[in-house]
Amino acid sequence: MTMTDTAPPARPEIRFEHVSKTFGRVGATDLFRAVDDLNLEIGSGELVAILGKTGCGKSTMFNMIAGLLEPSAGKVEVSGHDPFAQFNWFRGKIAIVFQNDRLLPWRTAIENVAFGLEMLDVPKAERMASAQAWLTKLGLGGHENDYPHALSGGMRQRVSIARAFATNANILLCDEPFSALDEMTGNRLREEFARLVRENGKTAVFITHSINEALQIGDRIVVLRRPAKIAYDTRLGRDADHGAKEDIRARIQAVLAE
Repeated sequence: MTMTDTAPPARPEIRFEHVSKTFGRVGATDLFRAVDDLNLEIGSGELVAILGKTGCGKSTMFNMIAGLLEPSAGKVEVSGHDPFAQFNWFRGKIAIVFQNDRLLPWRTAIENVAFGLEMLDVPKAERMASAQAWLTKLGLGGHENDYPHALSGGMRQRVSIARAFATNANILLCDEPFSALDEMTGNRLREEFARLVRENGKTAVFITHSINEALQIGDRIVVLRRPAKIAYDTRLGRDADHGAKEDIRARIQAVLAE
């Protein structure tokens, strides 16, 4: 049974319509079903935490939004387009923050941030100015010319976040980007990331297996159970107090225990 405390968004930026995804040989009887008849709408400007146990289909769902996988059945739409069939249309419109920073070790921090803009053929002076501005916003002013090996894990992930925002993509996809960081650094980066998403009017999908992380970062939390079906969908008010969050935590824990 699906529990939901949310109304459908007025203008969905991301839409799953009866989407299923299976893996295996065509015609085989032992297909693995990762996503099963998933219906989900994410509105423009929402920051949605997708929460679930390992193996529940979060990454498969993430890869379909990114256009890296095609659904076996149903339809995925992002900004009104098919992300798999129209992959090139999304160039510069989606940015991804990965679990590890994926910085290029032979490039300095500012060169790494500017890399996405370079791929979009933005003139050098413009892309370097944008990269510098985002590094400064993320507290890395003075580290522009440092190479990744000279930066801490938290600093490298800040460079990764700056790289994503510098492209000015409307949609940000985040695959557990703070899971490898210590608790204090992760908490600070979650707060900064959420603030930047809201200040810049981005739509963000944030994959996590941590209830604490989902409660800290999400305007909305969607809990999946295997194979990726929505078990619980709730929205957090910006002014949600501790008691309200603890009630949501209890509901999530109950769903995940089923």
